[in-house]
Amino acid sequence: MTEFISKNLDETRQWAANFARTLQAPCVVALHGDLGMGKSEIARTIIQTLRGKDTVVPSPTFTIVQNYDGISHFDLYRIEDPSELTEIGLEHALQNDIALIEWPEIAQNMLPDDTINVWISEYNDGRRIVIN
Repeated sequence: MTEFISKNLDETRQWAANFARTLQAPCVVALHGDLGMGKSEIARTIIQTLRGKDTVVPSPTFTIVQNYDGISHFDLYRIEDPSELTEIGLEHALQNDIALIEWPEIAQNMLPDDTINVWISEYNDGRRIVIN
């Protein structure tokens, strides 16, 4: 387990950029945390670090998945039935891409044993980020 305390958004982005440089496909990063904890911002920073700062990274809240040449960013918040996960390409991404998954709980049975779990929570005025 690794822990990082971020005092502000810039520190969170710097942590995410450093973390991104450790990732190599195929790998799965499950981003856990309540609404507003920064899951999308961490995913955005990872994608922009690996695919270029000018890469436009909208939240996949409504599209459910966005692809960036070997990086798949999933937001599973609106998925109601695990059978939908195959339809959106999750299985393929788990085997081939850097898969960044927000709200991963519904996919828990599909995630590989070596999934990197990132837990984000409030801490004082900032965030506590725990990796295990």
